[in-house]
Amino acid sequence: ILCTKAISNSDGTPGTSDSPHVVCFGELLIDFVPTVSGVSLADAPAFKKAPGGAPANVAVGIARLGGSAAFIGKVGDDEFGYMLSDMLKENNVNNQGLLFDTHARTALAFVTLRSDGEREFMFYRNPSADMLLEEKELDLDLIRKAKIFHHGSISLITEPCKTAHIAASKAAKDAGVLISYDPNLRLPLWTSADDARDGILSIWDTADLIKVSAEEISFLTNGEDPYDDSVVKKLIHPNTKLLLVTEGPDGCRYYSKEFSGKVGGLKVTAVDTTGAGDAFVAGILSQLAADFSLLQDEARLREALKFANICGALTVTERGAIPALPTRQQVADALTNVVA
Repeated sequence: ILCTKAISNSDGTPGTSDSPHVVCFGELLIDFVPTVSGVSLADAPAFKKAPGGAPANVAVGIARLGGSAAFIGKVGDDEFGYMLSDMLKENNVNNQGLLFDTHARTALAFVTLRSDGEREFMFYRNPSADMLLEEKELDLDLIRKAKIFHHGSISLITEPCKTAHIAASKAAKDAGVLISYDPNLRLPLWTSADDARDGILSIWDTADLIKVSAEEISFLTNGEDPYDDSVVKKLIHPNTKLLLVTEGPDGCRYYSKEFSGKVGGLKVTAVDTTGAGDAFVAGILSQLAADFSLLQDEARLREALKFANICGALTVTERGAIPALPTRQQVADALTNVVA
């Protein structure tokens, strides 16, 4: 433990050497990604295993950019669980909040890649270890000492994880930690579309920063136009400091109480879109953890969002999420090649 504490302070900030700046909460699983794009699950000749789970991707993304991150969640007491735990460690993510369940397996997802790089999912979670995290198992200290608590909505679907999730989020909020939320809609995991909508919106008002895709906006507003500012503004609640709408290759839009606008993306050839949104979140959170005042300064926020857009773009050029997450140097190189 002592050595991890020493290295987690890579940014040289005094006084926080032993506590990660961004704590990501939720699911960590194995994605089985086909070796050939553009085929159905049934027709895929073989699958390559890749670590996945949106909150874990974000944690690794932040660490790879040189930030300090921790992951809290549960895997099975099995080979895949150990592999994922090692993966976090190898990527300099604090894994002291990772638990192993002896009764359930690590979650699996089979992913098909369509020829355009978009995905379809088939999940094995009946139940999987991540769903069995209990409130009493939480490392609340880790959460309270963070600058940012990042979470999604998948851990809200079933008990006991739902109660643990709400408790973790409340501990963060009460300690004055900035709450970041990426609902990361996965409809097949919910019992119905209405349940998904209600579940995702149930913690909406607690978030300071929310990242959604255009598709998620039309889902949450029952089919309204996600490119209409007045529709997006319905999703801004009194606590929202920043709402970000990602548009894939077209970049993102941002909305705060003071300003709103659009930041263009980087055009790349998409091989696999897995993890692009998570890389974008890692990009913006790594910038925010270093300086919360970005939220008040539109020019600097736009720079940070340009950085985040490039993180997302670089991730789609390679298969799998975690292997493709960029380093700070790769983003810097891409930025110099882009004429602003």
